[in-house]
Amino acid sequence: MGLVQSNHPAKVALVGAGGSGKSTLACALGHAANEHFRGNLHWFRIGAWDVRTLAAMMALRFRVRSHGRDPLREVRRFLVASGPHLVVLDNHEDDRSTAALLDGLRDTDASWVITARRSLLSGVTVFPVVPPLVTAGQSPFPRVASITRLLRWNPVALDLADALVESSVVKVGELGEWLSARGIERVRPVDHEDDLPEVGLLVERAWKELSAGARRMLGVLAHMGGDHMDVESLGVLAGAGRGAKAKAAVAELVKLRLVQEPFEARLALHATVRHALWKRTSGEAGGLIDRLHAHYVEMLERDPSRGEVEQTHLFAAMDHAQEKGDLGMILRVQKVAERVEP
Repeated sequence: MGLVQSNHPAKVALVGAGGSGKSTLACALGHAANEHFRGNLHWFRIGAWDVRTLAAMMALRFRVRSHGRDPLREVRRFLVASGPHLVVLDNHEDDRSTAALLDGLRDTDASWVITARRSLLSGVTVFPVVPPLVTAGQSPFPRVASITRLLRWNPVALDLADALVESSVVKVGELGEWLSARGIERVRPVDHEDDLPEVGLLVERAWKELSAGARRMLGVLAHMGGDHMDVESLGVLAGAGRGAKAKAAVAELVKLRLVQEPFEARLALHATVRHALWKRTSGEAGGLIDRLHAHYVEMLERDPSRGEVEQTHLFAAMDHAQEKGDLGMILRVQKVAERVEP
């Protein structure tokens, strides 16, 4: 804590496996440091986005008008002129993009906290993060204490298991036997740090209890580019209807704790759950990703006032368009971004 509250700006990386509590720790850090930074706290979910997208996103958040100029340079001017800031870069994935961003914003009075499954960045102080209570061997969820070790103390897996047992979907002993029969104790290579067999198996078990509409909602959430999605858009994009019908499908997801609700009526997935669902629903992703981006670009073209809450969807669309080389969509996104700026 003292590192980011010192008189010298810090760059700290909270590094750990998926579900170890990195983002939660970053939230707690920001809360504790709020007074020191005089409320200048900022949270960006950066993933593997290009540095140009990251700079444009920051320019929008900081209400900096770039007017065609280099947004990274304009963001740097803002940070230099506006006192100390604490900026969290959540879910870092691309070392080159993050390095270019931080190097371009060096010599400012901003401290940086990066959450990452792994980090290959020089000039950053690394703090390893492990699940709470793992070193003490204690169980944070008494209802599933008997399978805590089987689930390797992973908080996300334990939460999912606890929801299944609490909802009377399965008894804890039966769940433990099912997990063992499915090979949870086997040693095997994984895709990356968010590919957790314990989470994947529990998502598989919960999937069996869901309606078709709730499953389609999970597919949409797994492939969205933004941080979180409004329930109305989720119902429309998933073909799950509106109003009571959509709310009933959402209630299924909430009951089994498959979704997070960072803001009222806005849903998101934990990265480990998202990866498990992405693998399960990737065959249906064909036109979904294009529809997702088009949906939010069209929404913001109609109502730019929603830019504050939907901006990560806007920049996900920009990143996707740049990756595809879709000049038409790039120009549309840039035009929308100019309209939602103050």
